[in-house]
Amino acid sequence: MKNSWRSASLVASAAAVLVLTTACGQEKGTTQSTGSQNVGAAAAANGYGQGTSSSTTSPNDAGAAQQGAATEAETAGQLAVAESAALGKVLTDSAGFTLYRFEKDTPEPPKSNCDGDCATAWPPVPADGVTTATGVDKALLGEVIRADGTKQLTIGGWPMYRYAKDTKAGDTNGQGVGGTWYASAPDGKKATLADLPGLSTRDDPKLGEIVVDKNGMTVYRFMKDEAWPKPVSNCVGACLEKWPVIAPVAANDTKGVQKKGLMSFTRSDGAKQMTVNCSPIYTFAGDKAPGDTNGQGVGGTWYAVAPDGKAVGAPE
Repeated sequence: MKNSWRSASLVASAAAVLVLTTACGQEKGTTQSTGSQNVGAAAAANGYGQGTSSSTTSPNDAGAAQQGAATEAETAGQLAVAESAALGKVLTDSAGFTLYRFEKDTPEPPKSNCDGDCATAWPPVPADGVTTATGVDKALLGEVIRADGTKQLTIGGWPMYRYAKDTKAGDTNGQGVGGTWYASAPDGKKATLADLPGLSTRDDPKLGEIVVDKNGMTVYRFMKDEAWPKPVSNCVGACLEKWPVIAPVAANDTKGVQKKGLMSFTRSDGAKQMTVNCSPIYTFAGDKAPGDTNGQGVGGTWYAVAPDGKAVGAPE
C-alpha cells in the first residue's frame, strides 16, 4: 500500500449582525402567548459524541473488549463513509463500525502507541484485506508495523482502531474518550462537521426539517414569548442558564430559513437576540451534541423551530 499524509486547516467565518428592517406581527398566524417563564428540567443528553461522559477516560480498559462486536482479528473489509449528525463524514469498516484515531500516535512516520490493555479496549484494525469505496482515497491507505509485529491499517498516516464498547453499526461511543480518541474522517483527520451558516436546517428523523445554529445545535422557541406586534422574550434570569439565546445572525448567513420575519431585537436585559419569523430563538443546555433534541416539549412550552418559524409538534 502507499502511504500519504496530509494536513488541513479549518476556516471559520464570522456572522455579521442583522439590521432590524423587517416588521413583525403582519401575519395573523403568528403564535401569541404571555405568562411566567417555564425553565423546564434539563433532560438527559442522547446521541453522538458523548464518550467523555458515558465511557471510561482511560485507554487501559482490559474488560471492554467483551462488550464490543468487533475484535482485533477482524479485517475492515471495504471501508465506507457514514454520515453522522454530530460528526459529519465518519470512516467505517464494512460492517458499519466506526474507525478511530489516537492522538498519542504519530502519522509521520506512522507509529502506534496503543499496546497491551489499550489495544484490548481499542482493537487495532489489521492492514490486510482492506479495500475502499466511494469517498475514500485509496492513496491514503497504508500500514504500520506494531510492536508485536502485526500490520495495522493507517489512513493518511494515522493508525486505525475500533472501540470495544461500540456494540452496533453507527455507534461512536469512543468519540472524545480521554480527550485523545476521535472518530476518523475519510482522510484520517478528526471527523468534524463542515462549517455551517449562522442558521440553517437539517432533516431530523423524528421532527422533520428543523432549524440549527452555526454549531449544528437544535434551535428552539418558547411558547410564552411574544412575536406580535414585536418580539418579546419571557425567558429571563435562571431560564437563560438552560436556554441560551441565539445572538443576531446576518440574513446572508442563513440557509433554508424563511427570510420574512428573520430579524434581531433588543431584549429587556439589553442583549440582542435573533428571531425566526419574529419569534425569539434559543438553544438548550441539555443538548450536548449536534443532532440532540432533548429540549423538545420540555415543560409543554419549548419546541424545535421549523424553517418558517413555527413550533414543531406544539399543540394547535
